[in-house]
Amino acid sequence: MPIVKQLFWFIVFLVLIILYSSFYTVEQGQQALLLRMGKIVTNSKGQPIIEKPGLHFKLPFIESNKWFDMRLQTLSVDSSSILTQEQQYVLVDYYAKWRIDNIPLYYTRTGNDPDKTRLLLQQEINDRLRAEFGRRLLSDVISDARAVVMNKLQTEANKSGKNMGISVIDVRIKRIDFSKEVAPSVFANMRADREKVAAKYRSEGKAAAEKIRAQADADATVIQANAQAQSAEIRAQGEAAASKIYADAYGKAPEFYAFYKSLQAYKDIFNPDKENNILVLKPDSQFFKYFNMDSKQKEKGG
Repeated sequence: MPIVKQLFWFIVFLVLIILYSSFYTVEQGQQALLLRMGKIVTNSKGQPIIEKPGLHFKLPFIESNKWFDMRLQTLSVDSSSILTQEQQYVLVDYYAKWRIDNIPLYYTRTGNDPDKTRLLLQQEINDRLRAEFGRRLLSDVISDARAVVMNKLQTEANKSGKNMGISVIDVRIKRIDFSKEVAPSVFANMRADREKVAAKYRSEGKAAAEKIRAQADADATVIQANAQAQSAEIRAQGEAAASKIYADAYGKAPEFYAFYKSLQAYKDIFNPDKENNILVLKPDSQFFKYFNMDSKQKEKGG
C-alpha cells in the first residue's frame, strides 16, 4: 500500500512537470521562436513558427523556445575616433535606433545576442562614418551637410542590418569634438579663416561705402546746382518784378521816387557798421541835392 501511494504521487509530480514544460507565456513586446532539438520548427507551408504574446503549447523535453524583444532598441556610442578629409581626427558621439525585423534570420546570424548585434551595428556605422567624413571637410560635416551624412548613415546601416534581420530606424550624430592634440591648431586655423572672411567683408564694406559716398556727393552737387539755378531764376523774376514796381512808382511820383532813392543811398553810405565810408564831395553836388533844399522847396518837390 505505501508503494502504491508513493507511485501515485510520483505520477502526479511527473504530470505536473510535463504540464509545466508544455506551456509557456510570451509577454507583451516579445515574440517567441519555436525550436525542436535546436532547429527552427516550421509549419505546413515551410514558414518558421513565431509565437505572438499569449499562452502557447509545446512538446515537453523535445521542443523549446527563444524569446525576442521586439521593442525599439538604442545603440549609443561615445567618442568614436573618425578621420576627416583634412587628415584630422575628431570624436563623434552618435546613437542608432533599431528593432528586430526578421526573427529567424536574426537568430541565425546573431544567436539572439543583443550585445553581438550592437557590436556588428557599431562596426557598420563606424565604417560608414569614416567613408563620409573622409570625403568631406569638417566645416561641411558640422553645417548643412550633417543632415545629409545622417541620412546616408541610416540608409546604409539599414541595408546592412537587413542581413542580420534588423531594421535601423534612425541614426543621429549627437556631438562632434576635436581631440586634445589637434584642438588648438584647428581652432587657430578656424580663427585665421574667420579673420580672412571678416577682412574681406570689411574691404567690401569700405568699397561700398566709398561708392555710396561718391554717389551722394554727386547727387548733392546736382541738387545744389539745380537749386542755385532755380534760385537765380526766382531772383531774376523777383528783380524784374521789383524793377517793374519801381518803374510804376517812378511814373506816378518821379520826385518822391528820386527822394526815396536818395534816402536809401544816404543810408547805405553813412552806415556806421561799414568801414572807409568817407566821401569827399562838394556841398553843392547833386548828391546833396535834398540836403541843400529849404523846407518850401521840399514842399514844392523841387
